[in-house]
Amino acid sequence: MSKAANSYWIDSRLTMQRPSIRALRLVPDAPARSRSTGATVARADARQRNFAVPSWVVFSMIVLATFAMCVTVTMRTHAGMRAAEQKYESINLDVERLRNTNATLDREVNRLRTDPRAIEAAARKRLNMVRADEVVVPIK
Repeated sequence: MSKAANSYWIDSRLTMQRPSIRALRLVPDAPARSRSTGATVARADARQRNFAVPSWVVFSMIVLATFAMCVTVTMRTHAGMRAAEQKYESINLDVERLRNTNATLDREVNRLRTDPRAIEAAARKRLNMVRADEVVVPIK
């Protein structure tokens, strides 16, 4: 098992981040250098440093972005569903109103086909018809 996997964690980032600082400490004539050279080396070393973002920050950002996307999709879906429900209800009301109107018209048609008094009333009202023995007196 020890040959298959290394049980010790080796973090090479720590050893790679500050190699020039260690080199400056190990060089015996480092105090003999002038301050300007040391400052220049320190600035160059600061430029070479790799400021890596910790992995937990990247992971947290990914989880947060995924959560935000899920919430956005869920909210848009619910808004679309509410709009569809409202449209369905309004169409249902229109259909019910039209069914009632159709039922009323159907009853009227059946009555006009079978009831002689309804036929006479419709003829007098809609067609301005009168019986042969009646006298019409127009009033204006």
